[in-house]
This record gives sequence, C-alpha cells and structure tokens, in this order.
Amino acid sequence: MGKPEILYSVRAMGGNNLRCKGWKQEGILRMLENNMENAEHPEELVIYGGIGKCARNWESYHAIVKSLQELENDETLVVQSGMPVAVFRTNTLAPRVVMATTNIMKATWPVFYDLQDKNLTIYAQYTAAPWEYIGTQGVIQGTFQTLVAIRDQKFGGDMRGRILLTAGMGGMGGNQPRAMTMLGGVCICADVDEKVVKHRLEVGYCDVIVHDFDEAVRMAKEAAAEKRPLGIALMGNAAEVLRKARDTGFAPDIITDMTPAHDPLSYIPEGLTVEEARELRKADRDEYFRRAGASMIEQLSIMNEFYDRGVQVFEYGNSLRKESRDAGMPVDEAMKIPGFVAAYIRPLFCEGRGPFRWICLSRDPQDLARLDDLVEEMFADDELVTGWIRLARKHIPIEGLPARICYLGFGQRKAFGMRVNELVRSGELKGPVAFSRDNLDSGSIVNPTFESERMKDGSDLISDWPYLNALLNVAAGADLVAIQENYSMGEAVHTGVTMIADGSDEADVRLAACLTTDSGIGVVRHAQAGYDIARKAASERFAKDGVQVPLWWTPTATFGPDDLKR
Repeated sequence: MGKPEILYSVRAMGGNNLRCKGWKQEGILRMLENNMENAEHPEELVIYGGIGKCARNWESYHAIVKSLQELENDETLVVQSGMPVAVFRTNTLAPRVVMATTNIMKATWPVFYDLQDKNLTIYAQYTAAPWEYIGTQGVIQGTFQTLVAIRDQKFGGDMRGRILLTAGMGGMGGNQPRAMTMLGGVCICADVDEKVVKHRLEVGYCDVIVHDFDEAVRMAKEAAAEKRPLGIALMGNAAEVLRKARDTGFAPDIITDMTPAHDPLSYIPEGLTVEEARELRKADRDEYFRRAGASMIEQLSIMNEFYDRGVQVFEYGNSLRKESRDAGMPVDEAMKIPGFVAAYIRPLFCEGRGPFRWICLSRDPQDLARLDDLVEEMFADDELVTGWIRLARKHIPIEGLPARICYLGFGQRKAFGMRVNELVRSGELKGPVAFSRDNLDSGSIVNPTFESERMKDGSDLISDWPYLNALLNVAAGADLVAIQENYSMGEAVHTGVTMIADGSDEADVRLAACLTTDSGIGVVRHAQAGYDIARKAASERFAKDGVQVPLWWTPTATFGPDDLKR
C-alpha cells in the first residue's frame, strides 16, 4: 500500500489550467490554496494569528473547493463563518463569493469559544477567513512606514544605529526584523515557538536565531555601533525579555509587540513553554485566561516604564492594551502608549493609501517582476511607492503565489488595476492577477482601540464605514466581499475584498468601479472626520474618478455645516 495522502498538503495551483467555470472562481480558489500553502498550522486550517482559520473544518474546506469548481458565472457562493451554506443565482456582475465571519452579538472571549466549541463559528483574523493572506509580507510595508514615521519624527531621518526590541515571529509579526533592517537598523524580536522562528529564518525574514538574551543584546549593540543592519530572532517570552531589558539597563530606541495578544488563548504567558501552554488550554481554560491576562499586564507595565523614560513605545495593533484593560489594568495605564495608526499611519489613510496587494495567479515570478516594473513606470513621481518597490524587490522573498504589498492610494489603485488587466488581455502577463488588501485599510475597519482610535471628530465607535465599504464593493462588482467582526472580540468590524483581473471586458467594468469605491470611501470617511489631507485628496481626485461629494466639506465650499440646518 502506498503512503496515505496528507490532507493538509495544499499548494496553490499556477499556470493557465482552469478547474472552475471562470477565472473569478479559479482565482478565488487559488487564493484559498495560497492561504493554506502559507499556513502556520495547515492541519488545523489555521492560517496565522493563533487561531485565524480559512474554513470551519475539513468537511467545509472540501465543500468550498467543490462549490467553487462547480459555481456558474451568474451564481454567488455564500459562506458563513467558514462553512459554505448556499449558492444563489444572482447575475454575472455580482460577487462570486460573499461571506460573514465571527459576527457575534455581545461577544466576549468565553462566548466566542463556547460557540466555536459548538462548531458554529471560527475566528476570522484579518485575511485568513476571506482567503487573502499572502505570507509574512502581508503587513511588512505597514511596519516599514511606521518605522519611517518614527525615523523622520525622532531620529533625524536615519535609522542606522537604532535598535528595535519587539516580540512575535508569527505570520504577521515575523516581518518586523526584515522591515527594520530594510531601513538600516537592528531588530531583536522574541518568540517562544522555535518552529515558527526557524520558519522565519528559512524564508528570509531574520538573519540569525539566538537563545540567550545577553548574547542578543551584545550582537545588537555591535551591529548598531557599526551601523550595520541585523535581524535577530531571540528565543524567549515577551514579558520575560522586556523584564530582562529593564533590569539589565538595556535601552533600545523603539519598543513594540506583535504577539497574538488579541486572543488570550493564543498568547503564551510567561513561565509556560509552547507545549505547557497547549496542555493548560485543554485542562483549564479559565486559568489560562487568568494567567494570560496577568502576563499581558506585566508586559504592558514594563513597556509603559520604557515609554516614561522617552523610548519610542507603541502598540502595533495586537490589542495588548485592550486585553490588559479587560484583565484588570487601570484604563489610564492600559491606554498610556499610543496605537500606531493614530500616532504614525493615519495621514496615509487620509489619502486612501493602505496595504494594497496583488497576487500573480500564474505562479510565475516574472509576472511579479513585470508588475514591479509597471509600478515604477506609472508612479515614478511618488517616492513612497517607488522607493518601497525597489526595496521590496531586493529584500522580500516569495512565499507561495508571487505577491506584492504596496501603499497605493486612491486613484492609483484604479489606474494600476486597469493597466494590469490590459497586460493580462494582451498576454504580456502569463496569467490573471488578483487584487486584494489588508482589512486594516483606509475605509474598511472600525476599532476604537486601534484603527479608529482618537479620530479627529470623535467617531471612534462609529461602525457604519466598514458596512458601507462592503455594500459599495458589492454594488461595484467585487469578486469576493467579506464582513467580519473580531480581532478585539466584540469591538471591531472590518471587511475583506478580492478582485480578479482576467483580461476580460467584464473585469474592466468591475475593476474600474471597485478599485474606486474600496479606497474612495476611506477618503470620504476621513474627510467627514475633518482631516485636511483627506479633503485635499478628495478635491484633487474625486471628480476625475466620478465621485461626487457633499459641498460643505470640500476645501472650496461656500457654505458650511450650519447652512445645512436652515
């Protein structure tokens, strides 16, 4: 008898062979397969972030694959928290897939885990459930641009000789050492999971693995003194490493964290190994919650101490502050350090910029190279974009399907997407291209302790915007639209979207509309909130792309909000 097939050995298909009845369905299927190829724990359908899954269970996974292969070009597959529940006949311009995941009333972590135990839901994460994960590079430009802002604001425009101390080498956090070294700096990134750390070294996101704190600090200081970039993965628990840094007098320039603190059961408390944590989760969930909360409070308390000493300390979107607050830390202490969006990234969101991605469904690296060339040709006057592409070509490895992340803004996305569709149509590219983005984008998310924190007009809690984003993208003919409520369990709503450039006239229509609505609503959101950058972007771009706005908030308005009351 031959060796039995391993169910979780999934590789994204390349080439031009269609298994489905159209490239929309085929492209979405390849995105799902790409998720699995890059998954942290594929045998459990966990893509990244502790428990972020792409399907409810293996039965659902295979049913999704079968449904996509059989889906007609005028039908829409409906997916509820990772389970395919229906196929409706809609129309050719409707999305081929719509999904909703982890949307739970009165959500808390115990409520979620009880529902998951009953096989009623899964944890969506950002791009796991909607099949848009592209490997470790998925957030690397966000890290890069955050560090650029810190460099320019605090270090005179030069990151060489600076040291970042952080933690989390998983599917998102593993990008941090490479992002720092791309700027010429040094990074020490701690993690307790040796399997995860070794994988990041293998794929090229760090330079060396160290098991001793003092050795890591010595190497970091040497590299910093020589102004030599170095990415160090340190085996160790985040809270314990920070305590050692404080107690030994080690003073990094920047401190943050990308452990999976958003989910207390994925976060590993100090004093536990990976295996011990796994056993405690099974044996006593309540005790695990307690220990995780206590460890997070300790970790954040030490980060606050460094912040008070003038170190650049911020939360990098993993809800460490919120979870510490919920575990009993006083609110003023829990929320002392800033979140990175409010502190560094929001001006980019105001322009409709954000973590836009493209994925080469042909699996041919030459397609990716051609698209990199195209970006440099089309946006030669935008140094943020072209400078990033030059660095990305040099430093970011391909994982699974060749893909790129790039902070293209409103107007740029549409122009680029339309040109890419032409290249697919002409055969210059070997196959179709999928467009997506992180759910953490200009207009697709609300989270009052993260992305929508400290909005200028106080609209931190308003969740209308991501719902409007999803509705607009359905109206515009996106190929996949997802609505999710998770991350800071019960406190975040966000959306995912995928569009396929297959060279068809239909794709021209879909891309022109959706690449306008998706980031356009982000500009509207920030303009409504009173950000001058957004209002300027709207005044310069909206008319060109067929977007009309209420007159009262445009820079050239002749009347104001008071006139609307008359």
